[in-house]
Amino acid sequence: MDVKSTGFGLTLSLISGKYKMIILYLLHEHHTIRHNELKRKIGTISFKSLSLMLKDLEKDGLINRVEFPQIPPKVEYSLTERGLSLIPVLDSMCEWGENQNK
Repeated sequence: MDVKSTGFGLTLSLISGKYKMIILYLLHEHHTIRHNELKRKIGTISFKSLSLMLKDLEKDGLINRVEFPQIPPKVEYSLTERGLSLIPVLDSMCEWGENQNK
């Protein structure tokens, strides 16, 4: 069986990456957030890595990217309905991890 063709494989492909789950949680917590705010909140991510993760998440339909036509440019990110539907999955993973530390 090819794991990538399963629901499990799809889920892993959407959230794999060092920062994707953190980005999704921050977007859930803040609803709408700008690139530099995300970078500040994560702290350890480079500008380029954050940009790549955001592009992947947008391509996968998990986040919205809204660009405002102004100078300096303003771009805001938020979760799509599909992205919001992943939050209970991430919550379950966090809960499982917390239970392992008891």
